[in-house]
Amino acid sequence: MGSSGVASGQGHALAEQAERLAARAGLPGVLGRRRPVLAVLAIYAGMAAGAVAVGALFGRDPLVCAGWLGMRGAAALLSSLGLGVCVAAATIGATRAAVRRAAWARALHVALRPSVDGAADGLLVAVAVASATGEEFLFRGLLVPWLGVALSSVLFGALHQIRGPARWWWMAWATAMGVVFGGVFVITGSLAGPIAGHALINSANLRYLRDNDPSPRRRPLGGLLRRG
Repeated sequence: MGSSGVASGQGHALAEQAERLAARAGLPGVLGRRRPVLAVLAIYAGMAAGAVAVGALFGRDPLVCAGWLGMRGAAALLSSLGLGVCVAAATIGATRAAVRRAAWARALHVALRPSVDGAADGLLVAVAVASATGEEFLFRGLLVPWLGVALSSVLFGALHQIRGPARWWWMAWATAMGVVFGGVFVITGSLAGPIAGHALINSANLRYLRDNDPSPRRRPLGGLLRRG
């Protein structure tokens, strides 16, 4: 974990501080402004580079592992991509269903939403791809073979920090996704699926977060005026 994990934790803290300052000043969220986005992208690039460097030091390629199915090369790559896309489709659908039906999901949505206020589509896609690549290289590609799926997923969840009671739901959700992507990695032996699936989920859910306000709208005098 080392310096990459510390950098990630510092990045989350800096992003959260920038978000609070932006909220006080009435400015767009942290992903809606250029400098914080560049810092976030640099942190995730550092995570990926750090994972590659540490892996090379110990003679490991974080993109592959000895998969349970014993596949290699194109077979491992394609099976991993297929599972990753299926996981992404299921997760994106589950996210929307949960926000519509579950109070905890709406609370989490509301807590995270200010960070993407005013963010352009291109910036959201860039952050989605960078975060997916950096996190998958570190937590799945580097740590899963050493720590196992469960422990690496707990560490992954622990780094997803926000203020307020929604923190625990966010950590639980991240931990569960870590287990799923870790499973895809160890089953197929390729990191391609976790990276692709993670990027698709982040891209779709960041835009959904920006464009959808699940807060109930108040009606004048409890809706009596509208009835009249």
